[in-house]
Amino acid sequence: MKIICIGRNYSEHAKELGNAIPDEPVIFMKPKNALVTPGMNFYYPAFTNELHYEGELVYKISKNGKYIDGKYAWQYYAEITMGIDFTARDLQTELKKKGLPWEKSKAFDQSAVVGDFIRLEELPNKQNISFQLFKNGELVQDGQSENMLFKIDRILEDASQYFTLNIGDLIFTGTPPGVGEAIVGDVFEGFIEGEKVMELVVK
Repeated sequence: MKIICIGRNYSEHAKELGNAIPDEPVIFMKPKNALVTPGMNFYYPAFTNELHYEGELVYKISKNGKYIDGKYAWQYYAEITMGIDFTARDLQTELKKKGLPWEKSKAFDQSAVVGDFIRLEELPNKQNISFQLFKNGELVQDGQSENMLFKIDRILEDASQYFTLNIGDLIFTGTPPGVGEAIVGDVFEGFIEGEKVMELVVK
């Protein structure tokens, strides 16, 4: 199982971090040990003092594929949830200044949280999915999938040129604006079209 993540996929988020808007999907990956599924505990990592949350839509791959044509990409996924891509922002900033890879800040154990998956066919509009992330009961991120710079079909087309996609792989599609710091005791809740699909307590 692979976790494929897309960075800078919402222009407003790229701007809030001072990053350039990309002209193709920015891909990075997380190992399976990064995954936190419903019911698992999440612990604040010891190596950072600036842990940031990034709420995202997460698609699950339902069919093996390589060199996928974008117009057929819809055949390769059927379920979606909300997730959090946790980032050790202080560590990432330090690594970027040195021109080094950022895996330590993005791909550490428990850095990829997912909620309960729901079937896309249950949603009113698969082309524009509404999702929200709440922190301690307060709305902190409010996204629409139509605002992605690169939609899921383009992401699969691009990623599958380099990596074979396998059943069960997860695609984190990038975060809208509103990312911020997480501390011990914070409670995060994720919603898709008003339905709660994720809850996480930082311990």
